[in-house]
Amino acid sequence: MTESSRIECLDGLRAAAALWVVVGHCLILTGWHIPVLGDPALGVDLFIMLSGFLMVFHYQLRRDREPWHSPATWLRFWTRRYFRIAPLFYVMLFLALALGPLLYEARMSIDSFLQRVPQASDRFLDDSLKNVLAHLSFLFGLSPNYAYRTPLPDWSLGLEMQFYAVFPALMLLVSRFGWFWSVICVATLGGIAALLLSAMSIHYPMPSFLPLKIQVFLCGMLLAGALDKARPRPLLHLALAMALAAIPVGDGYGFSKFLIREALVMAFFALVLYRMLPGAASALARKIAVALGGGLFHVLGELSYSIYLSHLLVLQPVAAFVLARFGNDMDPPFRFAVVFLIVLPVVCALSWITYKVIEMPGQTLGRVSLRSFARKSALQSSAAE
Repeated sequence: MTESSRIECLDGLRAAAALWVVVGHCLILTGWHIPVLGDPALGVDLFIMLSGFLMVFHYQLRRDREPWHSPATWLRFWTRRYFRIAPLFYVMLFLALALGPLLYEARMSIDSFLQRVPQASDRFLDDSLKNVLAHLSFLFGLSPNYAYRTPLPDWSLGLEMQFYAVFPALMLLVSRFGWFWSVICVATLGGIAALLLSAMSIHYPMPSFLPLKIQVFLCGMLLAGALDKARPRPLLHLALAMALAAIPVGDGYGFSKFLIREALVMAFFALVLYRMLPGAASALARKIAVALGGGLFHVLGELSYSIYLSHLLVLQPVAAFVLARFGNDMDPPFRFAVVFLIVLPVVCALSWITYKVIEMPGQTLGRVSLRSFARKSALQSSAAE
C-alpha cells in the first residue's frame, strides 16, 4: 500500500503539461522558437508519464478490495476510464468537425504567412462516417490514416485508450514476474513492434500506436511502483525509468530530447518520492511538491484535460487573425505574447465551463454505472446461492 491517497504535486504537473502544450503550439503558430518550451510533444510525454503513474497508484490503493485477478475489476477500471475521457472528447469532436472549414482556413492563413508546408485538408475537413466512427470507438489511433484526422490534438487519446485496454494485463504481469522483468519484456516487445513498423514502411503522422510510446507509460508506472512498501526498490525503479526514457522511439528524438526526458523522469521522481531523498534535497522537493498541489496549480490541474483538448480550437483562429492584421508589424516574440495572452484566458474559461457542465457530470454517470453494475452482481450472486 502507499503512504497516502494524495500525491501533492500531481495537480501542478498536470497543469504544467497542459500549459507546456499550449505554449508550444502558440510558439509554433506565431513563428517564434524557444528551445524545450517550443516542443509540445515533451508536454505530452509528461502527460503520458502522469497517466502511467496514476493508473498504478490507484491500482495500489484499490487492490485489496478490487483484486485484479477478477475480470469484474477490469470492467470497473475500463468503465471509470471511459467516463473520464469520453464525454468531453465526444463534445469536442463534434464541435471540431463542425468548425473544420473555419479552422482549415485559419491554418492555411497561418502556414501561408509563415511560409510553411500547409496542413493536409483531411485533418480538418473529413467528416465521413468512417472517420467519425473511428473516433467514437477510440480505434483511430491504431490506423496511420485516421490517427491525425481532426483539428483536435486527439491522437494521444487514442493512445491513452490503448494503454487502458492493456493495463490490467500489464499489472497481472508485474504481480507474477515483478517490475524488472515485466518492464524489460514489455519495452522489448514495444521496440520490436516499432522496428517492424519501420521495416514495413508504416508511418504514423503522430505516435498514436501504443508500441511507439509504451516506454513513456512504463516510466510513470515504475515511479508509482516505487511507492509500494511491499517492493521498496526506488533506485532500481528510477534507473529503469531513465533507461526507458532514453529509448529513441516515438515522435522524434535527439540529444536535446534525450536530456529533457531524463530530466523529466528525475524531477518526477524527486517530487513524488521526496521522502526518499536526503536532507536538504528532500525538504526542497517537498516544498515544491506541496506548492504544486494547491491554489492556482490545483485549479489548472483539474482543468488540464479540457485545456489540452480544446486549445487548438481557439488558438488557430486567434493566431490567424493576429498574423493577418498585425503580423508584419510585430516581431515574433511580440506576436507570441499577444496570441498567448488572448488564448490562455479564453481557453481556461471554456475549460472551466466544460469541466463543470461535461466532465463532472460524465464522471458522476460513470459512478452511477458502476453502482448499478455492483447491484446487479450482488443480485446475481444472491440468486446463485
